[in-house]
Amino acid sequence: MKLTFLGATQTVTGSKYLLRVNSKKILIDCGLFQGYKELRLRNWAPLPINPRDIDAVILTHAHIDHTGYLPLLVKHGFRGKIYATPGTKALCSILLPDSGHLQEEEARLANQYGFSKHQPALPLYTEKEARETLNYFETMDFDTPHQLFSELSFEFHRAGHIVGAAMVKIKTKEGSILFTGDLGRPHDPVMKAPTLIQEVDYLVMESTYGDRLHGVMDPMPQISQVINETIKRGGSVVIPAFAVGRAQSLLYFIYELKRTGEIPKDVPVFLDSPMAIDATHLLCTYKDDHHLNEEQCRGLCQAATYVHTPEESKAIDRQKTPQIIISASGMAQGGRILHHLKAFAPDSKSTLLFTGFQAGGTRGARIVSGEKEVKIHGEFVPVRAKVVVMSSTSAHADYQELLGWLKHFIRPPKKVFITHGEHHAALSLKEKIEKQFGFSCTIPSYLQTEDLS
Repeated sequence: MKLTFLGATQTVTGSKYLLRVNSKKILIDCGLFQGYKELRLRNWAPLPINPRDIDAVILTHAHIDHTGYLPLLVKHGFRGKIYATPGTKALCSILLPDSGHLQEEEARLANQYGFSKHQPALPLYTEKEARETLNYFETMDFDTPHQLFSELSFEFHRAGHIVGAAMVKIKTKEGSILFTGDLGRPHDPVMKAPTLIQEVDYLVMESTYGDRLHGVMDPMPQISQVINETIKRGGSVVIPAFAVGRAQSLLYFIYELKRTGEIPKDVPVFLDSPMAIDATHLLCTYKDDHHLNEEQCRGLCQAATYVHTPEESKAIDRQKTPQIIISASGMAQGGRILHHLKAFAPDSKSTLLFTGFQAGGTRGARIVSGEKEVKIHGEFVPVRAKVVVMSSTSAHADYQELLGWLKHFIRPPKKVFITHGEHHAALSLKEKIEKQFGFSCTIPSYLQTEDLS
């Protein structure tokens, strides 16, 4: 049994793990790299294995840094099955076509404004190619063992985080290995807690917040403070949000704050992301994944005005009264959030509220680091709005919560591979695990192969 790390090594994005068991080759996750240009260029480089030779793909969850490379995999010859939970497949049917659309839109804008070195600029893949990828999906329920091949079986365990998110436990004659994917939080106000695991031979563990604590669990007091202070200044609150997961949590918080009178009930709220709108409707379909009751689901779905067309989206920016705009993408790399940033970032009365992880090299990371102007569609836009960063809304466990999850192991894994985190976060978590539990840990490098026999 051999494991090759094709992504998410000392960085958060691009999750891809190639597991070889005898003659079989399984890819766990198939995500896009995001952020720094040197990482994004890896999306264009061929994989060190022919996609035709991969027998199956198993997905932990639907986020693009875990699934966004799938259309390229199929485009280059993969013809196996893609295994996912029903919730993950449902979300991928929204996320992947949207990703293809964004790739095409980015190429179109690059050609229109001439800010690409390539003539013409081309998309990684198209919306049509992304939709064709969905034909290869097969769903499996949580906690149901599936014999994939004679030498390998796997099982999904709940990871929290977002709808459908799973840990993947693989069993072979040579041992077992668990991929955490993105671990959610034990006391998340919306999503259920991750399943507690007691033993596994090898562990591939995320470390997004391996060096940080989120602080208070209830984010609503801070959200209400930000909204009320901004309204008092006569400004608007613009929230770049991950369309799947974060946008729905924010709608729930806003619903509760209006219901309890913590923020004005008449302040307009707009959800401006077709993908987030679709994902919001899906949340209440998968009731086993979250804590919300029927009334809360209904309130969440009615908390905002849904913005469907580009024309409606641009009209929001012309409004002069205070409002709350939730739009994607969460790291401000693409999507409708960009023209909202162009409109409101220069306004000193407004607030840019960041509620999710900002990968290094992204536009969001540059804004939260304090840069006074950012480049959008080839133009430099001044940032005069107040910038607020909140970690208490995170859907990722912090290091204390990761350690709390690990303490339920009744025997140490032979090795823990720490991935899906910037180097400093991965190193910090490695040191904490070794100190508290004495587990053998390593931080793999890009394209590194480990023999697990």
